[in-house]
Amino acid sequence: MSSKVEVISGDITKIKVDAIVNAANSSLMGGGGVDGAIHRAGGTEILEACRKIVAKQGSCKTGEAVITTGGKLPARFVIHTVGPVWRNGEHEERTKLANCYINSLQLAVNNQCTTIAFPNISTGVYGFPKREAAAIAVGTVSNFLTTNHQIEKVIFVCFDEENFEYVKDELSKRLI
Repeated sequence: MSSKVEVISGDITKIKVDAIVNAANSSLMGGGGVDGAIHRAGGTEILEACRKIVAKQGSCKTGEAVITTGGKLPARFVIHTVGPVWRNGEHEERTKLANCYINSLQLAVNNQCTTIAFPNISTGVYGFPKREAAAIAVGTVSNFLTTNHQIEKVIFVCFDEENFEYVKDELSKRLI
């Protein structure tokens, strides 16, 4: 495992990076899990920024991403991405999950970010199989970093031990 990408167990709202990624719902109005925790910790500035985005473009589609202020978080920005709900893997869930990582990383680059932290997108109530989600996350980030060198550090922040072990295992298979 290289120093460019790492995995930790912890609370993504406490991570000091340029941008943290929020596993958002399409309304961008906060919710449960990571989404709710980020909105609570970041304060009303994040919700107000999300409201402006929704007023301008409507909801955020699965696999897409938008960026807001980090509010009261140690991160400067929050990149909100909508992960796919697992429906037996027959509805482009894998492609949509990969797009979450690609679009979030591209938004980070577009906003001059060099450090970014990801949660485990779609592995909670959305039901994406954790081992497969880890493989997609690590593979997609790895591929992105081979062609884009602005991102200096990616941190996978896992809330539970199972996701942590799967991401750690995937990272051990790659030289990133």
